[in-house]
Amino acid sequence: MLFSKIKNSAVLIAIVGIVLFSAKAIMVKLAYQYNVSSLHLLLFRMLFSLPFYLIILYFQKSKSTTNIKKQDYLWLLFFGFIGYYLASYFDFLGLQYIKAGLERIILFVYPTLVLLISRVFLKERISPKQIIAILITYFGVIITFSGELQYNGDHIFLGGFLIFLSALTYASYLVGSGWLIPKFGVLRFTSYAMIISSVCVIIHYLIFDRTSVFQYSYQVYLLGFMMAILSTLIPSFLVSLAIKKIGASNFSIIGSIGPISTIILAYIFLDERLTIMQLLGAVIVIIGITFVSLNKSKKNRKLVP
Repeated sequence: MLFSKIKNSAVLIAIVGIVLFSAKAIMVKLAYQYNVSSLHLLLFRMLFSLPFYLIILYFQKSKSTTNIKKQDYLWLLFFGFIGYYLASYFDFLGLQYIKAGLERIILFVYPTLVLLISRVFLKERISPKQIIAILITYFGVIITFSGELQYNGDHIFLGGFLIFLSALTYASYLVGSGWLIPKFGVLRFTSYAMIISSVCVIIHYLIFDRTSVFQYSYQVYLLGFMMAILSTLIPSFLVSLAIKKIGASNFSIIGSIGPISTIILAYIFLDERLTIMQLLGAVIVIIGITFVSLNKSKKNRKLVP
């Protein structure tokens, strides 16, 4: 298997996955220019990626599952529901009300939430190195987004609250991933989680919407397909692999590069300004990421249900 041949590259894998995931916010904002609803856009994202996950899961069926218990599947169902359904839905809703840059700084609270959830459920100690890395990266992000906090809008608090819910559900998913991935394997776990999330989105659409999804211009479907492949399919496996190698807590700290990549992509595709202070913040964040990569934890993690 290709993934098994990758050695000592977990940090690079995590960074690539995070940058691709971060591009989603840019594509969402571009798609909203064509008056597409958040539910329809999320539906396109999941429907276009669903066939690939089904194919991958089909070829993984022959792998042994003797160490997997029935309750593991229940936990998989739960984390699939909150991870890429609820987290994505809250994120898509929030992006209707706030800028992509502000969305990233609010979403960036998830590393803290990961550490807190891990402390409560995994009984993990928050190490001094993790605290230092968090302080460095948070300082860089605060500098990077200092100008974004001046953004005003009628629904700023609603949008911010929805993005916070997205951070909370995504953090819960990351913690669950760290526990379940070793049992299912990267490919099988990710495929199951994404299929569950896709089914949840389809059910949501059938119950609460049912309006036509064939009313949009081709740009909407193209952006939906790009989100499915570049910001869903590929990074979902990269993120799962990175979590398996370095753990959810360290992955969440490395995730600080997400806001920086969003700033750069927003500058290129949304004409948002890139200032000297933002570049300085980016450098500080990179320093924090390097610190994590040199001091990554090698502990095995086990969740007590």
